[in-house]
Amino acid sequence: MTSRHHSGSGRASLAAIVAVSALATACTAAPATPAPPPAAVYELPPRPVRPDEIALKPVATNEGDTVFELIGLTTGLKTLLGSHAEWPAKGQFLRIRLVVTNNGRTNVPFDTNRQLLLTADGAQHAPDSQGMLIKRQPGQIEIGANDRLEFDLYYDVPVDAKATALRVFGGPTLADFSDTTGVDIPVDAGR
Repeated sequence: MTSRHHSGSGRASLAAIVAVSALATACTAAPATPAPPPAAVYELPPRPVRPDEIALKPVATNEGDTVFELIGLTTGLKTLLGSHAEWPAKGQFLRIRLVVTNNGRTNVPFDTNRQLLLTADGAQHAPDSQGMLIKRQPGQIEIGANDRLEFDLYYDVPVDAKATALRVFGGPTLADFSDTTGVDIPVDAGR
């Protein structure tokens, strides 16, 4: 009688184990699908930073279909030298090295004169037209679809001015045809 009791108890235990296993198998999630491979990237060679420039760690910032990255900052320039001119600052020249990428499917009209430097005193500064001309930097250009452009912006600001942000305008899009909103990128982001 004892052996029957044990074998009945064993059958009940076996049935319980089978039921729990079946329930656990039914509740187990399907195996996770593997992550897609990382996207291919261009291997661009590093370039030396100019002697008077601070390298910034770029933080990609979108404004419409345009992506901006601040990569360099120079302050305290007293004079700009070009191929045919020397131009003194009224205060100090501040130079921002900028990378602009058009991720759109069409050309985007881009105006460097609209890119405003914001300073700690609350002022907004447009690029210095003479400085931009002397340093042979672009003015109004079209950036092609999926094209990338790297250039400098020059601002003539008071000697004691501290840059806080660059207000960027990427050009008209279907969502913002007048391109009036802009986006502020902190100048010290990533320093």
